[in-house]
Amino acid sequence: MKIGIYPGTFDPITHGHTDIITRSLRVFDKVMVAVAPNPTKHPLFNLAERLDMVQLVLKDIGQVEVVTFDGLLVDHVRRSGAHAIIRGLRAISDFEHEFQMALINRKLAKQVETVFLMPSEEYSYLSSTIIKDVANHGGSLTEFLHPEVARRLQARIRSVKP
Repeated sequence: MKIGIYPGTFDPITHGHTDIITRSLRVFDKVMVAVAPNPTKHPLFNLAERLDMVQLVLKDIGQVEVVTFDGLLVDHVRRSGAHAIIRGLRAISDFEHEFQMALINRKLAKQVETVFLMPSEEYSYLSSTIIKDVANHGGSLTEFLHPEVARRLQARIRSVKP
């Protein structure tokens, strides 16, 4: 069984993330979605909230397991028995950072491969950061997020606004 790990902060999970996950199942028998704490990004939602939203959005997709991890991703990949790290590339601007991460991961664990997938065109511009900005300015989120995730994001934005 070929297992891929799709790591991310998922603050919050978007339709773009879901697109990469479902398309990854064409390549892998199982996809582990690994929700990272990543305090350096200062997430709007805590780890438990993000984990809950990811599980909610992916509950009906077979062959997907949602987990959390701390520490080096390559260590988690090895411990889980996965074969590759899955990363999405939306634009050329993503490539440099993702390329560097793939190279350092290869240096740390030669047996761990990175697989890059481009999102479907309708999601190529999506990022959690942009979606939070749209929400912060009262924009509609229906095209970008699961309805419950949109509700939670709007509620969180209202609760943190001065």
